Amino acid sequence: MTDFGAIDALLAGAKKEVPLPSAEERRTLREELNLSRAQLAQALGVSPSTVGGWESGRDPSGEVREKYAYFLEAARTKLAAEAAEEASAEDSASSESDSQDDAPADAGQAEDSGDDDVDVLAAPQPCVLCGEPARHQVAGFPQHLDPAECGSSESVKAAETAEQTEPAQPQSEPGVRVVPVGRRLQTADTPDLIGTAVASVLAEHSGDVESATKALVKRAIPDAMALLDHSRMGGRYDVVAHPWMPDVLRKQSSRGADQIWEARPKWSRSELPAGKHEITALDVNGAYLSALKTHLPLGQLEHSTGNHHDRRRAGIHLITPPDWEHDAYLPNPIGSRDESGPLWVTESTLRLLLRVSGPKYGLCDPPEIHESWTSGATEGLLEKFRIALKDARDRAIADNDDVTLEYVKAMYSKFVSTMGESNYNRELYRTDWMHLIRSQAFANLWWKAHRAYDEGLMVVRAMGTDELHVIGDWRAVFAEGRGVTEVKVKDVYTVGTG
Repeated sequence: MTDFGAIDALLAGAKKEVPLPSAEERRTLREELNLSRAQLAQALGVSPSTVGGWESGRDPSGEVREKYAYFLEAARTKLAAEAAEEASAEDSASSESDSQDDAPADAGQAEDSGDDDVDVLAAPQPCVLCGEPARHQVAGFPQHLDPAECGSSESVKAAETAEQTEPAQPQSEPGVRVVPVGRRLQTADTPDLIGTAVASVLAEHSGDVESATKALVKRAIPDAMALLDHSRMGGRYDVVAHPWMPDVLRKQSSRGADQIWEARPKWSRSELPAGKHEITALDVNGAYLSALKTHLPLGQLEHSTGNHHDRRRAGIHLITPPDWEHDAYLPNPIGSRDESGPLWVTESTLRLLLRVSGPKYGLCDPPEIHESWTSGATEGLLEKFRIALKDARDRAIADNDDVTLEYVKAMYSKFVSTMGESNYNRELYRTDWMHLIRSQAFANLWWKAHRAYDEGLMVVRAMGTDELHVIGDWRAVFAEGRGVTEVKVKDVYTVGTG
């Protein structure tokens, strides 16, 4: 072969490396599909730590790069298709709501509308908003189609009329208030309420960072509620903001607690292998911010009995938790508990137990459910609110803007802590939501501990909602940084002797 022929052959066989998405997107695509690094590594014929390296910025080469690129592209396509389906369903529901709002108040006409998302119930069931018997269900939730039949609509109309004609008067039934979320209010442009507030307060304090930060933190609760109201514009469901609560959600005394177990751990590994070990204490960023994505009940909680879980509903449950035989290396999913027997847990804790007891993990027996207080629920109720806070937090970190960072942190932390029986937030009394979000934060920490264990790290300690201590190359498992999907080092210490 001539020199030119060899060059031609070389060029014919040469090709560019397959492009790969960023390290963060690689990890996100895998996690969105609920796949562990071990599962992906097995499919690609590599080790979990190798996959961890790719998700930390290192790039594969050769044939395995093509396989990895194929997986990532297929994952992206699959998730995009699912997102498109959900968006289509959401648009369909919004159109349905608009058409119902404009239609004559005639239940018979609604039955003949032909909308697949509206079903006629064989027997009346409690409306998710007002609790009165309803003959239809929308997207799986019993609701009145005629606003005149719905007790919640009557409360809203009465409140609106009172506001227009005279100063607001106390309702005849204090403690129960329905807040309209404005299905018909669709806005194309979302104002930056957080940025505007920060700029305004900084101007008021002549650029004094310390005094402006204090002022913003002081107004964090009403500002968070204003942001929540704005984020709910165009929402699919109304929310009962002041529902009646069962006794188990009420404080036993003025300074006491209610009966709900939030499952916070104070777990430490009982024994380490012989030798000297370097332990890294990791701090999980924005634990409560991430936990805003959880299944929250929309309406007033309704009682039921029996060992049955309806995934379309959420609330609190009296369960007998299963025995946990892995305490030597993983914390108990219900946290650190000295007593045995039944206890009241949140939806977040129950779903964690049901998942780890399922066929994929098989770590324990399923919990036994004795009774429940639940309502129709959705996981995305606070999603726009969460995203607005997350985006503002990300921008503040990128800009080294400590004023906005402290303000945003105060908004989501105070929002969670004051939605129960608190005098600091009279707009939203949802003690069940408070417990659900807090226990979801622990559930998220538990999954990080399991992920660390699953990918070869030694889990040493798990504390509260945001502290995880591990031995090993944790950077191959977790991304380091200040983002809500990342962790940062809180401490490094050594134990044992070598």
